[in-house]
Amino acid sequence: MKRRNLILSGLGLTGALVVGWGVMPPRSRLGKPDNMLLTEGDVALNGWIKITKDGGVVLAMHRSDMGQGIHNALAMLVAEELDVPLKQVRLEQAGHDAIYGNVAMFVGTLPFHPLKSEGPDKPMMVKTGEWMVSKVARELGVNATGGSSSVKDAWEHLRTAAATAKASLLLSAADQWKVPAKELSVKDGVVNHASGKSAHYGEFAKGAAGQTPGNVVLKDRKDWRLIGQAAPRADVPAKTNGSAVFGIDVRVPNMLFASIVQVPQMGGTLSSFDAKEALAMPGVVKCVQLASAAGSAEGFAVVAKTTWHAKQAAEKVKAQWAQRAEGALDTKRIESELKDKLKTEKGFAFYEKGDAAKAESVSARMIEAQYKAPYLAHATMEPMNCTAQFKDGSLEIWAPTQVPGLARATAAKLAKVSDDKVKVNVTLLGGGFGRRLEADVVAQATQIALALDGAPVQLVWSREEDMAHDFYRPMHVAQLSAALNAKGEVESLRIKSAGDAISPRWMSRVLPALSGPIDAPDKTTAEGLFDLPYGFANQHMAHVSTKMGVPIGFWRSVGHSHNAFFTESFIDELAFETKQDPVAFRLALLQQAPRYAAVLKLAAEKAKWGTALPVGHAHGVALHESFGSIVAQVAEVSIKDGVPRVHRVVCAIDCGTVVNPGTVKQQVESSVNFALSAALFGKIDIQEGVVQQTNFTHYPLVSLAQSPVVETWIVPSTRSPEGVGEPAVPPLAPAVANAMFKLSGQRMRALPLLV
Repeated sequence: MKRRNLILSGLGLTGALVVGWGVMPPRSRLGKPDNMLLTEGDVALNGWIKITKDGGVVLAMHRSDMGQGIHNALAMLVAEELDVPLKQVRLEQAGHDAIYGNVAMFVGTLPFHPLKSEGPDKPMMVKTGEWMVSKVARELGVNATGGSSSVKDAWEHLRTAAATAKASLLLSAADQWKVPAKELSVKDGVVNHASGKSAHYGEFAKGAAGQTPGNVVLKDRKDWRLIGQAAPRADVPAKTNGSAVFGIDVRVPNMLFASIVQVPQMGGTLSSFDAKEALAMPGVVKCVQLASAAGSAEGFAVVAKTTWHAKQAAEKVKAQWAQRAEGALDTKRIESELKDKLKTEKGFAFYEKGDAAKAESVSARMIEAQYKAPYLAHATMEPMNCTAQFKDGSLEIWAPTQVPGLARATAAKLAKVSDDKVKVNVTLLGGGFGRRLEADVVAQATQIALALDGAPVQLVWSREEDMAHDFYRPMHVAQLSAALNAKGEVESLRIKSAGDAISPRWMSRVLPALSGPIDAPDKTTAEGLFDLPYGFANQHMAHVSTKMGVPIGFWRSVGHSHNAFFTESFIDELAFETKQDPVAFRLALLQQAPRYAAVLKLAAEKAKWGTALPVGHAHGVALHESFGSIVAQVAEVSIKDGVPRVHRVVCAIDCGTVVNPGTVKQQVESSVNFALSAALFGKIDIQEGVVQQTNFTHYPLVSLAQSPVVETWIVPSTRSPEGVGEPAVPPLAPAVANAMFKLSGQRMRALPLLV
């Protein structure tokens, strides 16, 4: 890739602001104590940690938990450095400050090849790009939970915040007891001295607030007692006894409830509506017209005393809709247009190595295939919802959101108040998968609240509205080809894909100030294509970016989710065509990528690759890196009456240092089942602008009986933590498809695998 293009694509999220911010001095992420909300007896020691009068520790929790266990993992980092029991750490929602922004997520948008961005010997271009984007991200301070980045982002600064707090507390204890600080020790949150004195942190918190410890050193790995251990999740009791508060559980005194109807045809508008009959129904309070905001569709909401009353009344509203000016969208036509783009446009080359064109010109044989993946919905178990109250010039919001700061900015703009007049309460999320990186539902709830004279209102979408008005994973098609020499060896690999770019569309909705008039190349379109670890001598990976008009957004593992299906299926095709074992073929190409080879070998070994399976069963394998983690999966599959059954998935993962191995295994199991649902059933069809799938009856998930046995093997590592929530999604579909080929002889080149 040319340097100029690389910088353009990598800094697509930051634009020209990079230059100005790049020369600013480093911004500390320790933060100021006044970032913390204090109650009587509490003492804040920095922007993350306060100590209660009984010695408890309160952590400002800046990330949203959508089932991935991040609240536990981040609390473990703090408990480790403070030497307190994990149960002694209590969580409070973090406020709005740049220190809570997600730097790692933005650095992850850089399109550097992973084999060139690992270790201390990174090329200067990589170091420069990461440095500049880090600085910009710190200045932006976008608090977002996404990109499998929460632990990666918090790894250094959260442990530093805790270690600094501990050092301050020990200095305070030394002052009070008139002893050298080096003679003090801490066990389970109690400070001890050889003289027999002991007291909990609460006794020293006030004095610690005035201390300025220098040269704070983090614990050595050999001294860890929590990190690396499978700590039980603190959220399990509340989630099993029903006391956990998700967005849909929020209740505020005198709360009203809203049901929404949005334009049924994608891209259409609301011409007019007649709500007389609805307003005459019992319990109905108001009907509110909703303008498009933050990417939402136009429509109306009926407000009533209960959701049932609101829903019944909404069905009585007579609405007139106008069609999309550019004509109705249709997925079959979009697929045809994408295939045409592959033929007529060169696209943006994200990666070039050697001379693929020359290798093809002298090849003895070419292998070519075209793959495709459909639009997908998020289908979170908790439907979209938001509660809002606008009273006395201030707005309060309760939302299951992955982007509280962006939600606040969106709401403030609609309410025409300053950001500090908007309070966002982040609830638990009943599934996110990228859907709650959007602010459309917050925008709608705000519009409704503004019309209600101070009454709080909860907006809950029906499943049908959710399915029909998502920001979908984009449809993509890809053309792959390989040149073989006279010996049957693969000389080159060329991939060109076509489909919509997600990042510019998302920014135009939630970060419009940084959304430029021209789309920069977006890594999400080509991740999993341009960054393969295989040592082909000649490579050319390009993407043709399109704008098809369908609202698209981030979906769990984003571009990797479908690009891994394209590439790992085609790698399997090459192994078959060159008459080689799929694992051995890959290992031969991984001589310069030992971490990848180790993960693949581990998965193959644990799955007993190459040994006899029950009659009618076959193994399929796939290897993929995403969000910094490498995952190999071996799926054991059978087919009955044309329907595949996945019996067992053996997964090996190298995700760097592991904070909680129990959570890693849970995330892998979750990812396998999430990916299997999409691989077997997932697709969104659009006809005449209308989404055809309306509920789980048409968009099924795998049932418990269909779920495979999942075995997770973690590669020991001393590297910094990498992503866990998403990397086990991409390899599943190709592993299953490759097994199906062994059984049927039919190569599956389109998702879903069941049609």
